[in-house]
Parts: sequence; structure tokens; C-alpha cells
Amino acid sequence: MGRIWIGILVAGLGWGTGGVATRATLDQGTSPMAIAVYRGLIATVAVVVFLAIQRRGIPRTTVAWKVGLVMGLSNLALPFVLSNIALQYASAGFLGLMMALIPIFTAVIAHFALVGERLTLLRFAGLSIALAGVAALLVSGDSGLPTGGRPVFAGVLGLISVIAIAYGGVYAKRYAGQYRPMDVSGVHFLSGTLSIFAVSLVVEGWPGGETAVALSLIAYLGVMCTFMPFVIFYWLLKKVSATYASMVGYVVPLIAIVAGITLLDERLQPGIIVGGLLILAGVTVTDRSYRLEGRQTTPVESPDPA
Repeated sequence: MGRIWIGILVAGLGWGTGGVATRATLDQGTSPMAIAVYRGLIATVAVVVFLAIQRRGIPRTTVAWKVGLVMGLSNLALPFVLSNIALQYASAGFLGLMMALIPIFTAVIAHFALVGERLTLLRFAGLSIALAGVAALLVSGDSGLPTGGRPVFAGVLGLISVIAIAYGGVYAKRYAGQYRPMDVSGVHFLSGTLSIFAVSLVVEGWPGGETAVALSLIAYLGVMCTFMPFVIFYWLLKKVSATYASMVGYVVPLIAIVAGITLLDERLQPGIIVGGLLILAGVTVTDRSYRLEGRQTTPVESPDPA
């Protein structure tokens, strides 16, 4: 259990500071699409280098390619672009709280897609509390930015991202044990980045003209906020249930709020406090249901091929 929670904390640190780094990069004049392209490209190179060091070739299993392609769209292309756009209209803490919903939506999707991960009454209660928190967050009109923002628009984009990420996590869990995590990561990052790049060429043209500060922030986003946490997440999926692995969502909003206030002069407004507490309460109730069942650390039945 110690290694599991270390993994969750490290992944949470990477994803939690991602919104802050993205908002700082947007302030440098870099577009949301360009940030997503560069971030994915750097992560892809990191995976390729890692695989080369380990002397692993191109993934040869159909499962690895299938999972990687689905994850490329659901856990990279869609959330990267939508979250980057949303961060123009809401704080990193606001978006971090939306990301805390990942365990809730993972539990809902897992109920229909995975054997043994049923949506019990207690989990449904957690979902209801968390959704009440989202409603409070959006109705309050608080975005966490010093100069207003568009919290409803940002919230909708955040919810779409959450659902896409939750679906990808459940899909990857369904085939856990049948692929090497790093093989899937390579396909995941490459396919997602190429998808974003193709759309970016049509919408914005060839990216370029970034400042040195922006490039430094993008490098941090690619390595520390993308490559590292995704690899850890794949490892977690092989050790624990899909919903429990997504508990990294506990850590992300706390880190995002603290980092945003400290580094970007974001504000902890009443709506964010009330909505955030309800969201985290809902996630806590969901987590509690798994603890009562004693199934958080149930290992994957299929063997680890790595």
C-alpha cells in the first residue's frame, strides 16, 4: 500500500501543477492548441527514449495498439485541448476540482463495463453529492480568477474532459495485464499528439514563435505533468481497481489550488470552497464504499507480461 500511495501522490503532483503551468504558458501568448501539441510531442519523445533504453521495439500486440489509440483520444487529445481552452476562463484550482470528479465518473462507467465494480447505493450517494458540488461551483459564478472569467463554459469543458478520461481509464483497466504499460504509453502519446497536431494545422496553422519562458514551461508540462504521471497511472491500473487508481483525483485539486494561489495570484472564492468541499465529500464517500468492501488492492487476475 505504501508504494501505491506514493505513486498516487507523485502522479497528483504532476497533474496538479499542470493547470498552473498551462495558465502561465497561456500568459506567454502561446495558444491552447500549440501547448497541447508541444506537450504531447515532448511526452512522446520521452516514451520513445525510455523504450529505446530498455531496447523495446514497436508494440506487436493488437491489444496494446487498441488501448493506446483509445487512450490517445480519450486521455490526451480531448482533455488536453479542452482543459487548455477552459484555463483561459477559470483558475487552475477550479479545473483541478473538476478533475476530482474522475473517480466518480470512473465508478459509473466501470459499473457498466467491468465485472466486479458495481455502482452500489453508497457510490450513488457519492455521485449525487459530487454533482451537487459541481452545481454549486457553476451557479456561484466564481472562477478563481482576479478578473471574472466564464465558469459555466469552463465547467462544461472540464466535465467533458472528466468523462473522456474516466472512460479511457476503465477501457485500459479492462485489458490490464495484456499489455506492457510503456508500450501503450507510446501509442497513446503519439496517436493523441498527431490528432491534436492535425486539427491544429487546420485551425491555427504551424505552431511557432514561443518565448523561452513558454518553452521551459512546455518542457515541464511534457515531462513532469504528462509522461511521468501517465506512466505511474498505467502502473497503478495493474495493481488496483480502476476506480481506486483514479483516487489520484483527491490530490490534484488540492495541489492545483495551493499552487495557483501561490504562483498565479488565483483566488479561493466562496463558490470554489463550497463546491470543492461537496465534490471532495462525494469522492470520499465513493472511496469509503471501496474501503468497506476491502477491494481497493485487488490485483489484476491476468499475469503481468512485463
